[in-house]
Amino acid sequence: MTAAAETRPRTDLLNLTRSELEAYVVDELKQPRFRTDQLWHWLWHRGVRDFGSMTNLSKDMKARLAAQAVIAWPEVDVVRVSTDGTIKLLLRLVDGEKIETVLIPMAGNYTQCLSTQVGCAMACTFCSTGELGLTRNMTMGEILGQILAGRAYLAENSLAPLKNLVFMGMGEPLMNLTELLRSLETLGSPEGISIAPRRSTVSSVGIPSALKILGESGLAVPAISLHAPTQELREKLMPKAARVPLEELLACLDRYPMKMRERVTYEYIMLGGVNDSIAHARQLVKLLGQRRCKVNLISYNPPPPETGPARFQAPDPEGVLAFENYLRSKHITTFLRRSMGQDIAAACGQLKLLAG
Repeated sequence: MTAAAETRPRTDLLNLTRSELEAYVVDELKQPRFRTDQLWHWLWHRGVRDFGSMTNLSKDMKARLAAQAVIAWPEVDVVRVSTDGTIKLLLRLVDGEKIETVLIPMAGNYTQCLSTQVGCAMACTFCSTGELGLTRNMTMGEILGQILAGRAYLAENSLAPLKNLVFMGMGEPLMNLTELLRSLETLGSPEGISIAPRRSTVSSVGIPSALKILGESGLAVPAISLHAPTQELREKLMPKAARVPLEELLACLDRYPMKMRERVTYEYIMLGGVNDSIAHARQLVKLLGQRRCKVNLISYNPPPPETGPARFQAPDPEGVLAFENYLRSKHITTFLRRSMGQDIAAACGQLKLLAG
């Protein structure tokens, strides 16, 4: 082996798409093309981390892989389990940066909330993650590595399987669009993770240029973090996101390509005394009433007391129901989303690396 080969960084196989892996197997490893399917199956379907355990690969191929490649799973540093069954994993990436992912029990299966960035640049006033600022984007291998770690934890603890994915963890997914699309493309592989696009939801504050590309890909259904029924209030709550006028954002979403029964989801965190009155509900109906959509209402989740005083307060439960009933009376499909994992800081807007 030459000195250059000895110093060349090893290839992280989890960061290769199916076509990239095929090129690596044929061009770098000098192996037959059919070996790609075998290797892909071990990596993504079986979740194997050790080349020696890949029993149907040739001895020569395993030796080459051991010398040239790695399978860079994130390491689980801390696990917290909520009284409601929600599981939060603090994961350490190869460079030492840390992110969180959440496994949420739903209808006999689990939904996993995935992070796409280390931190977040959006600085929404009600979100703890935004207080961290943005450190960097995550790679495809790091994004999907959360799924491998989550599935392994569920299997090791004899828990129900993973069925759905929501890109609603740390970061703004559409600000990491290239790696997001690579991840979504890889998810659908039948010999890999095999999660269909209809079971993957991408949550975003709304970036029209990126939403257009996501829509054209057909790889996921969008959920838009709206949280205010007017441009003026959105500018106060989400100043960076509100740089895109609501009129422009909604026009973009009106053009989003959807199948017959699909609708754009609008997420609305209810902040006590800020955006939760019937007057706000009327404004929301005026904004969304003629659109093909559904609304998810989410009560504000204050951060844990040890992080300091909360900037907002939770809404009155009766007021939340009145808000929900008003939207429904105006024929807007509305769901009141139960906040899971509040006692372990795993609920919407609470991810801040507190598990460590």
